[in-house]
Amino acid sequence: MGTSRLDTGDVVLAAAILVATAATSAPATGALIPLLRRRNLLDRPNERSSHAVPTPRGGGIALIGTVLLAWLGLAEIGRVGAAIVPVCIAAASLAAVCWMDDLYDLSPALRLVAQAAAVAIGLLALPEASSGLQHWIGPITDDLFVGLVWLWWINAYNFMDGIDGIAGSEAAAISGGLVLVGAVGSAVDPSIVLLAAAIFGASLGFLRWNWSPARIFLGDVGSVPLGYLTGFLLIGIAAAGRWTVALILPSYFLADATITLGRRLLRREKVWQAHREHFYQRAAGFGLGHAAVVERVILADLCLIACAWAAENGAGAFALLAAATVVAALLAELARRR
Repeated sequence: MGTSRLDTGDVVLAAAILVATAATSAPATGALIPLLRRRNLLDRPNERSSHAVPTPRGGGIALIGTVLLAWLGLAEIGRVGAAIVPVCIAAASLAAVCWMDDLYDLSPALRLVAQAAAVAIGLLALPEASSGLQHWIGPITDDLFVGLVWLWWINAYNFMDGIDGIAGSEAAAISGGLVLVGAVGSAVDPSIVLLAAAIFGASLGFLRWNWSPARIFLGDVGSVPLGYLTGFLLIGIAAAGRWTVALILPSYFLADATITLGRRLLRREKVWQAHREHFYQRAAGFGLGHAAVVERVILADLCLIACAWAAENGAGAFALLAAATVVAALLAELARRR
């Protein structure tokens, strides 16, 4: 399968977005730290946490705010479709609900309703979204299936935000992979490149303050909308026929979250409660350390990006097998006791 390339103007714009979002997210996140401390909005260590000192939470305000400003700006100048606007509104609404949850401890049911509403808006903005099963299960059931997958990804992303740097680096890996395959792939997609570049840059800026030892946490106000926005991009490329890429890039987060959820369901635990049973949390608990765990995840993510690239170039079955091998090897490494 041949590849095509993005034109020079789009390359320059994508690079400018990446630099601008990183340059905005980093100082904005840093400015939040003293503000959140003064308001006593801190994650305090407990038996389920993976940190040792009270740390401000809510850094996602800066990251998500930066991404949404960039996305709305792209819509304003006509570089992406107008459907991005309701998606941005839905993401901002999700962030607001999560912020209220941080302040007032909303019920899990209310949070789930807010997420489902945001997913419904996203599916309306992506009318071509499909699992490819419409011929067998019908369009309504197909939409429901896609919506449930998206909903699970939002929650999986939130569950996986449990140690310094992991959620921000995963966002950078997924968006960086999307920039690559959208810019130099089987079919260029300037919209995906520009939107993903905004997440990539903003995530890098946030990691300036969130890398171990973290001085601020993403919080649900960041992890939930970030799962929503990355889900929007992944479902968008899957709907365009590049479902192998959409499956490969987030496969570590999906595997860790899904396996852990399954184990907890089998033990009849309250799965909505915080815990320290994910593979990455157990590795940190075994003494590997936050940075060492995340470095292993980043290495695996780089391999997954290579697998996605292989899938783009006609090696779909091999790429899926290689990606599964990478994820299995990472899980085994994280599960190994030191």
